[in-house]
Amino acid sequence: MKRVLVTGFEPFDGESINPAWEVARRLDGWRSGSHAVVARRLPCAFGAVRDVLDHELTALAPEIAICVGQAGGRVDVSLERIAINVDDARIADNDGAQPIDRPVVAGAPAAYFTTLPVKAILQRLRRAGLPAQVSNTAGTFVCNHTFYMLRHLAETTHRGVHRTGFIHIPYLPEQAARHPGSPSLALDTLIAALRIAIETSVEVSDDIQLAAGALH
Repeated sequence: MKRVLVTGFEPFDGESINPAWEVARRLDGWRSGSHAVVARRLPCAFGAVRDVLDHELTALAPEIAICVGQAGGRVDVSLERIAINVDDARIADNDGAQPIDRPVVAGAPAAYFTTLPVKAILQRLRRAGLPAQVSNTAGTFVCNHTFYMLRHLAETTHRGVHRTGFIHIPYLPEQAARHPGSPSLALDTLIAALRIAIETSVEVSDDIQLAAGALH
């Protein structure tokens, strides 16, 4: 049985729950063909992410790794296209660290592109009636840091991980209730979306061409 590593973060910024981990943990053990999902929770801390990712990639040797993060204020499932080599934290992480204008990995490439078939995932999500977009920015907080670190590890010390990427998801309804005006998606909807993302990543060898860019 091949493995798909799916990670979600612990709560941060005053929240008592993180939808990314709620989705990930409910997918633990779920299977797509010959692939089984293993869920792991990540700390929302710049200084801890690399060691945790490295440990899990070593222990599990997954073929696919997808990190999921909370993006409060976004209206849909955001398939991240690119991770940039910069930390610029507007708020402190859960360890109190707030790096500003620092590289994620000194001397490493300026950016890494996802190796998930994001256009094919997008097409399948929309055909299933689920709101989704391809996003060209994962921010500059711990999510982008994690995305970049995952891609860097896959390109350097964990080359057996063939597909790696990051997906941002909105608040859960109970979170949005505390943030008036913020959009949200139900947990069942988010789980369905991640299942499609995993299935597509397992089944699709070459991504499709589909107009999904942005004007600004």
